[in-house]
Amino acid sequence: MNNLEPELEQAEQIAAKILNLSRNTLLVSLRFLDMAISRVALVSQPEGSMSTDGQFFYYRPKFVLHKYKEQSENMVRGYLHVILHCVFRHNFINTLVNKDYWNLACDIAVENSITEMALPSTETVQSASQQRTLFTLKENIKPFTAEKIYSYFLNNPPSSMELHQMSIMFYFDDHTIWYGKEDDSDFNIEEGFGDDQGNTEGNRGSSSGDGQRNEDESPSEKGDGSVKDGDTGDEKDDNVLPDSKDDSKSGSKERQISKQELEQIWKNISERMQTDLETASRQWGNNAASLTQELRAVNRERYDYTEFLRKFSVIGEAMQINDDEFDYIFYTYGLKLYENLPLIEPLEYKEDRRIKDFVIAIDTSGSTSGELVQKFVTKTYNILKQQDSFSAKTNLHIIQCDVAVQEDRKITCQEDFDDYIKTMQIHGMGGTDFRPVFSYVDELIAKKEFSNLKGLIYFTDGLGTFPERKPDYDTAFLFLDDSTGAQPEVPVWAMRLILQSDEI
Repeated sequence: MNNLEPELEQAEQIAAKILNLSRNTLLVSLRFLDMAISRVALVSQPEGSMSTDGQFFYYRPKFVLHKYKEQSENMVRGYLHVILHCVFRHNFINTLVNKDYWNLACDIAVENSITEMALPSTETVQSASQQRTLFTLKENIKPFTAEKIYSYFLNNPPSSMELHQMSIMFYFDDHTIWYGKEDDSDFNIEEGFGDDQGNTEGNRGSSSGDGQRNEDESPSEKGDGSVKDGDTGDEKDDNVLPDSKDDSKSGSKERQISKQELEQIWKNISERMQTDLETASRQWGNNAASLTQELRAVNRERYDYTEFLRKFSVIGEAMQINDDEFDYIFYTYGLKLYENLPLIEPLEYKEDRRIKDFVIAIDTSGSTSGELVQKFVTKTYNILKQQDSFSAKTNLHIIQCDVAVQEDRKITCQEDFDDYIKTMQIHGMGGTDFRPVFSYVDELIAKKEFSNLKGLIYFTDGLGTFPERKPDYDTAFLFLDDSTGAQPEVPVWAMRLILQSDEI
C-alpha cells in the first residue's frame, strides 16, 4: 500500500498540471470565457471521470492521464465541455426530466458549440466521429439548443442501441451530481473511458462513488479530494482569477454555496458572456453561431402567460364568500356565547379580477401551424377556467384572420368556450395582415358590442402589416420563438410577449 501512495500522489500532481495547462490554453484562446473558467475549483476524487456542480470541478487523476495519453487535445476539449455545461446552465434542471435524453441533449449541444469554434487545441478524433450525427440532427432541430434536442428525443425516441451509441460518442463528463441523488438511467456507459484497460469506474448511470458529494459535506471530507486551482473561497468578486499554481496540498476548505446562489452566479456569467460575444468579441459570436444561440435561449426573459392575462382583467364584485375579510374570532365567539348565533356573518361578495370585454385574435395564415393555434386557444381556455375568470357578463370574441377576418366566435360563458374548443376549426391559411382585425373590432365598438373593451391579444408569427395608429384599447402581440432567435418587431404602442412552443 505504501508503494502505491507515491504513485497516486504523482498521478494527482501530473493530472493537476494537465488541467492547469488546458485551462490556460482556453484562457488565451477564448478571453470571453475567463469568468466562467475561473469560477470552478478543481477537486480530485478517487473514482469516476469528471463532473461539476457549478462550484467544483471534480476529476479522477487516472481518467485525466488516460484521456491525455490518448490525445493531448482531449483534456482541453473536455475542460471546455464541462465549463460550457455551467455556462448554459444545463446542471440546474428539474429532476423529473428523462435523464438519459437530457444528458445526451446537453452533451450534443456542448460538443456542437465546441466544434463550431474550430479551435486547433480542441480538435480530437472524437469530434471528427460526431460530424455525421450532428449533421443529421441539425436538419431536424432548429434552433440547435439542448432544450430543442431534448424535445426532439421525446417526440422521436431513439432506440436503446442508438441512444447508447450516441451517448458514448458525445460523452466526456458524468452528470449524476446534477440531480442531487443517485441516477436511475436505464443504461451505463462502460467503454472508452477510465483506466488503461479502457474500463470506466464512474459513469452516467450510477453514482460516482466518493466523488458524489452530499450538499452538507465539504470537499475535504471526501477521500483526499482537497480543493486546488480555481479556489474561490468566500470571495465576493467573481472577476478575480484564481492562482494558477498547484494547491493540491493546501487543504483549503470552501463554503458550500446553495444551488440557488450558484444558479444566480452562472446566470450573471452567461449574460455577461452573451454581451461580450455580441460586442467586443463579436467575431467569435459570428463564427460560433450555436454558442450565441444557446446563450440567447438560456438568457431569454421568461414570461408567465397566466400573469400576463391578468393585465386584461377588470376588478368587480363576485357573489361568493369572502374568506379573506371574514373574522373567525367574532364568529366562533358568538357561537360559543349564544350557542347557535354568530356575532358576524361572512361577506357574501368579494372583489375579484375577471375577464369581461376582451378579444383574442388568431393569425391563421399559412405560416402559422394549425396545431399550435389550437394548443394556444386550449391553453388560454384552461387558464381562464382554472382562474375562474369568467364573469357573469363575459363578452369574449375569438377572431380568426389571415388577410381578412375569417371567423368571429362570441363567448359569453364557460359553456360557450367548452363548445368552441370541441368544435374549433381553422379558417384562412392565406397571407398575413393585422389591420382587418383592428378595423373589425372598431366596428364592433361603434355598434356598442363592447361596453368597455379592456384589450386584445394577437397570436401570430409576426410576419404581417401592423396598423399605423394606436387603437383605443391595450394590444399585445404574442409570438412563438423562431429558429433565428431574433426578436420580432412590434409598434411602440403594443406589448410583446414571446413564448416557447413547449410552453404552449
